[in-house]
Amino acid sequence: MGRLDGKTAVITGGSQGIGLATVELFVAEGANVVVADLLAPEGEALCERLGAVCLFRKTDVTDEDQFKSLIEFAVERLGRIDCLFNNAGMLGQIGGIESMQVDRFDRVMVSHVRSVMLGMKHVAPHMKKQGFGSIINTGSISGIQAVSAYMDYSAAKAAVIHLTKCAAMELGEFSIRVNSVSPGQIATGMGKTGPEALQKAALLRELNKTRQPIPRSGLPEDIAFAALYLASDESSFVNGHDLVVDGGMIGGTGWTERQRMNAEFQNALNSAGPQSKSSN
Repeated sequence: MGRLDGKTAVITGGSQGIGLATVELFVAEGANVVVADLLAPEGEALCERLGAVCLFRKTDVTDEDQFKSLIEFAVERLGRIDCLFNNAGMLGQIGGIESMQVDRFDRVMVSHVRSVMLGMKHVAPHMKKQGFGSIINTGSISGIQAVSAYMDYSAAKAAVIHLTKCAAMELGEFSIRVNSVSPGQIATGMGKTGPEALQKAALLRELNKTRQPIPRSGLPEDIAFAALYLASDESSFVNGHDLVVDGGMIGGTGWTERQRMNAEFQNALNSAGPQSKSSN
């Protein structure tokens, strides 16, 4: 038996990366899934490969009418929505506060924060009516730690995490759980399509190997399994929680690097020689 047997899910940004891995895992665990994405060819091909348990709906999740239509489509076709995974998003811009492009800043906020708000807004009435549901939002460790190089993305993800907690306090009273998953460095092809996406993911797998205590890159499947837990009945008493999946990166400097830094510091002290005592 699968961990999601008989359950239904809507997954946004489901045509590639974390969303794709989650769609595949949810289907393998027995769920019926509606995939929402702007990448129609990829989404349609995915659902054709997975069969009748997977439906595709081209959706701009920043548009309220389209998100509302997506939820209505899922309820009509699946009968209910057990889980909504708000996963769609876009890359932020690299740079400091003085170089921020206002239009890009606005698009990043809309892509990550408005889309999550819209998803929760329009799925909540249906979940209230059925008396249960699990909403999962994609956060990031960038929303927990300040990442000045990706200032707009970092701020947007902080908002997603806090919006999740606020909604959890309201919707928990209706047996609707609202949680977020905050990935660390995950090797995906985000921002690319086709062969370029595969090349980017392969490059990131190599670059990310030593960026956290666990000596391998994070993979989309790592986040998919976290989402599976939050979508399943195993997490029935988990609400308002941000589940960090980062191989320990958020803990700070790793043991080996810290030992190296300590040794350098000690060597600097030793080379300075004995400290002279001041006389009274």
